[in-house]
Amino acid sequence: MSLMCYNKPRLMTNVYCVGRNLATASCYLPPVQLPAQTEAHFWYVLPNEVKCKNLLNRYFEILSPCEKDNVLRMRGEELKKSALLARTLVRTTLARYQTNCKIDPKSLKFRKNKYGKPEVNWQYADDWSLPPLHFNISHTSSLIACAVTVSSPIGIDVEEKQRRLKNDILAFARRYFSPHEVEMLAHIVDPELRRQEFIKLWTLKEAYVKALGRGFSASPFNTFTIRLRDHMKGGIHDPPHVISKEAEISVEPSGDLKNLSSNWHFVLLELLGSHYASICIEKDSTSAGIIFMEMDDNEVDLA
Repeated sequence: MSLMCYNKPRLMTNVYCVGRNLATASCYLPPVQLPAQTEAHFWYVLPNEVKCKNLLNRYFEILSPCEKDNVLRMRGEELKKSALLARTLVRTTLARYQTNCKIDPKSLKFRKNKYGKPEVNWQYADDWSLPPLHFNISHTSSLIACAVTVSSPIGIDVEEKQRRLKNDILAFARRYFSPHEVEMLAHIVDPELRRQEFIKLWTLKEAYVKALGRGFSASPFNTFTIRLRDHMKGGIHDPPHVISKEAEISVEPSGDLKNLSSNWHFVLLELLGSHYASICIEKDSTSAGIIFMEMDDNEVDLA
């Protein structure tokens, strides 16, 4: 499936949702219009819906030798399938945005920054004017997501709503969360509500760290605070899957840490009633609100 997030002036948030299914793979994919400077596109796929072995074999062939080795090293067929679909989603999604030329998803090259965040490593002629795409990926055993922007760093995280922790939630939070976040969780008496709020906070913090692109060691979770204000109150223009938008979520770095900042948009989603997804995008002085759109099969195919 695909979900697109559009930044708009803060006057209103409009939503248009249409369902879609998976399609077959192809060497060259129908192009998709690039995100505007103030847009982010969020794509997701459900591994359980991909059952055709011939299609999975075709996906395997578009991976690099290193990616193939990584897939084959996974223990168990489900883990192998998840790793395969994650890399396929990245390659086929990014290949669709190249409007000046047809690019085979197999030809895309990647590199990592010094903290390990993946980036596209373009290998083409300078005069092709390829866009400065940013992307980020996240997955659980039951959902894989990839988000794309032009010029703006982005981070995402997805978690299953039914995720269970072996440790006590408050004890775990005291180890990783800020004092304010721990206090907020401690004030929630109902164990199930506390668990749900913990998962939401975790996805937001994970998305923020990934957007920064510096890794967990350089941006520990307890060095910043995520604040959610009235996040259960949806506006009349909010779709059922939007729990909270950037106006209700903010980040506050602790102390004078120079590698953290508060210049970010956040969106918290509920997907399919079974997952939470958080999106963190660097703010632009001309952008504010966000519009979400699910694309129809007749408009866009996901290979």
